[in-house]
Amino acid sequence: MKTFMQTKENIERKWYVIDAEGQTLGRLATKAATILRGKHKATYTPHVDCGDYVIVTNASKVKLTGKKLDDKMYYNHSGYPGGLRERNARTMLEKYPEEMVERAIKGMLPNGPLGDKMGKKLFVYKDANHKHEAQKPIALNID
Repeated sequence: MKTFMQTKENIERKWYVIDAEGQTLGRLATKAATILRGKHKATYTPHVDCGDYVIVTNASKVKLTGKKLDDKMYYNHSGYPGGLRERNARTMLEKYPEEMVERAIKGMLPNGPLGDKMGKKLFVYKDANHKHEAQKPIALNID
């Protein structure tokens, strides 16, 4: 029996939409990262980007458990001395909910060029409206 190896020429990609309203951030991120990597397919090949497209809506209505709203910190550095900026999860959820969800999902993807390709198939929106209706995305329920 031969081992099947996926090639980029014969990949069929689907579009999935995930409603983040009331979902826990980590559980949402793991499900989205699994779909972006293609691990939900029987034809998964680790060195090929065989994943599907993911649209996350209602990013501003995602929830965090425990005291993470006040204790979890997000850091950015400009590269200059004293250029460290830190924000807690409450500030991120109020001002930058798309970035917060994107960081959670992209942090679960591999580092390097392959992970960058996978990350470009992720689209995050603050509310329920998105511009990908023409692709006929399949609604994905996370339980």
